[in-house]
Amino acid sequence: MKNRIALLLPLFALAFGCQNQNQEEVSNLIENYRAELAPDKRVALWDLKFENDSLKGETDQIEGLANLVAELNQKGIEFTNAVNQLPDAALGEQTKALVTISVANIRSNPKHSAELATQALMGTPLNVLKEDDGWFLVQTPDGYLAWVDRAGIHQMTEAELETWYTLPKVVFTELTGHVWKDASKTEMVSDLVAGDILVAQKDESEMLEVSLPDGRSGFVEVDQLDTWEHWIATRNTNPESLISTAKQMMGVPYLWGGTSIKGVDCSGFTKTIYFLNGQIIPRDASQQVKEGEEIDTEKNWEKLEVGDLLFFGEKATEDKKERVVHVGMWIGNGEFIHSRGRVRISSFDPNSPNYDDYELNRYLRTKRIINHQSDGVIAVSELLTNE
Repeated sequence: MKNRIALLLPLFALAFGCQNQNQEEVSNLIENYRAELAPDKRVALWDLKFENDSLKGETDQIEGLANLVAELNQKGIEFTNAVNQLPDAALGEQTKALVTISVANIRSNPKHSAELATQALMGTPLNVLKEDDGWFLVQTPDGYLAWVDRAGIHQMTEAELETWYTLPKVVFTELTGHVWKDASKTEMVSDLVAGDILVAQKDESEMLEVSLPDGRSGFVEVDQLDTWEHWIATRNTNPESLISTAKQMMGVPYLWGGTSIKGVDCSGFTKTIYFLNGQIIPRDASQQVKEGEEIDTEKNWEKLEVGDLLFFGEKATEDKKERVVHVGMWIGNGEFIHSRGRVRISSFDPNSPNYDDYELNRYLRTKRIINHQSDGVIAVSELLTNE
């Protein structure tokens, strides 16, 4: 008996050693794929691990998963593929959605007490990835991944969304307003904010009958609306349009995760300015700083043009990387507009009443996205297409 055990021990050791070797090799492969496919977890999901000869976790990077599986098979590594591919099969064909309230709060985790990650306006199309107790993990048109409450969206199939795309649309153009039950304006169906998208039904003199993405209907004053086609055709990132939009939001309170007139954080403010003028830029300051052309790092303000984005934070040292924590938009004459506490104008001129030495001291760089091709910037006109 002892001799038999003595013979088996080397086999056990060999098997255990191979298992450990596979574990390390596969874990390294998973990390390599993550670095390539999902370096920013805010816009791509690659939550995989390898344990007990099983590949586990979930991802929305389906092609990348297929390549990983093929590479493991090629290496002769035996394993069970237990990865959940998103969109989750439990959703069936309802992998699309439209925001159906004026501003949907989209959170970092599936609960109301979770951090507000971003917002999306009425009529914004979303990709739906999975559900968790009435909350849906969704992806916004700028690629952001976060959770929205069931009450904020209307879930639908891709075919239903394609049909919705063909319907006549109008855009709400005032900063705030309402959809009314009827022309008497005594009962509200929904509030509205600038950029909300509705379906036009029929014109009733000074009121237009509209429908919301979830089928509710009501009336909006005609002079508060523009047709989608005309609104898109007239979007322009010229200096006058950018400054006008930005200054209309003066005094709006700071809201972490906010990207609407109801409240904005710093990058949500710059994102909203650009959205209302025809461009969708990335959500966060640390993402926006990667777009466009670098204009300045030395506080040479004469190089800057209206619309340039100024970034602030902590400079890189030998021990840590640069940390971008704030962004504002240059409006000329030594001034920029940004959201800190509220939307405000600051100046780098020591003689100005708006002089802001706090931001001056943590200035990092300026980037220009106007008239520069950038992978993370898309036209708002692409919002209502599925291409």
